[in-house]
Amino acid sequence: MSATTPQNNVYKPKRSFFKSGKEDSPFKRLIIHLVLILACMIALYPILRVFAVSLRPGNRLLSTDLALIPPDASFESYRIVLFERPFLSWIWNSLIITMSTALIGVILAASAAYAFSRWKFPGRGAGLVFLLATQMIPASMLMIPLYILAIRLNLVGTYRGLVIAYCVTSIPFSIWILKGYFDTIPIDLEEAARIDGASQMKTFLQIIVPLSTPALAITFLFNFTAAWNEFMLARIILGSKEELMTWPLGLQRLQGQFQTQWGQFSAASIIVTIPVVLLFLYSSKYLLSGLTLGGVKG
Repeated sequence: MSATTPQNNVYKPKRSFFKSGKEDSPFKRLIIHLVLILACMIALYPILRVFAVSLRPGNRLLSTDLALIPPDASFESYRIVLFERPFLSWIWNSLIITMSTALIGVILAASAAYAFSRWKFPGRGAGLVFLLATQMIPASMLMIPLYILAIRLNLVGTYRGLVIAYCVTSIPFSIWILKGYFDTIPIDLEEAARIDGASQMKTFLQIIVPLSTPALAITFLFNFTAAWNEFMLARIILGSKEELMTWPLGLQRLQGQFQTQWGQFSAASIIVTIPVVLLFLYSSKYLLSGLTLGGVKG
């Protein structure tokens, strides 16, 4: 009696116009790249228009020419902004405030988020709900309470007052970002470190913080950009002191009652984007997820 040989039912992936085996077809990849290029062009066009205005001479600012590089392009607006106005002082003030805000915000948010993620204590759930509820309050409603507190603490007209105000508004959201990421880190890593004799603080600094680099980088960028572009709180707390002005307050001075220096305004707008772009390019290598994959053997 002969044994029957079973048929080999080998799965053969179907080929289609958008699918070639297990991979996307060349046509689908081409469509995806064309859509991405179009999206980039749409996003970059307003910036290129601002750059074009910054290159126009003062007597051609109202021109309807759509050329990105005008025929009589000039860098005169950049020269005036950098050398005839205290623009570099405004940038320096903004860097001091934003870097302080971002660093303090990340340190406080990371420690608080770690406590919410790892420890069970009374009021933990209510505290998380309260932090989330603070994000539902419009930022404009916080200006008067923050200004009153700044007056009572004698912080009006100081960098400290503005940094504290920025941290108050950014830390609750940062805690939620970091808390969610800390929850994904296996607790087995911390237990193994404690078995080896590591303290709670050493475990946090040497285990949790390195593994949380992507979340910390995102939080730092969020705090930095929020403080870098903010205008209203800076206007209220810093006032009109020339030596304390950030770049948003300084650019407001280019707008007069009867005339606005649009060329200088556009040139300054292009320059202030450089620190944010450089920071993003430097930290983009950290904006990855899944660093804990394989950290614990299942």
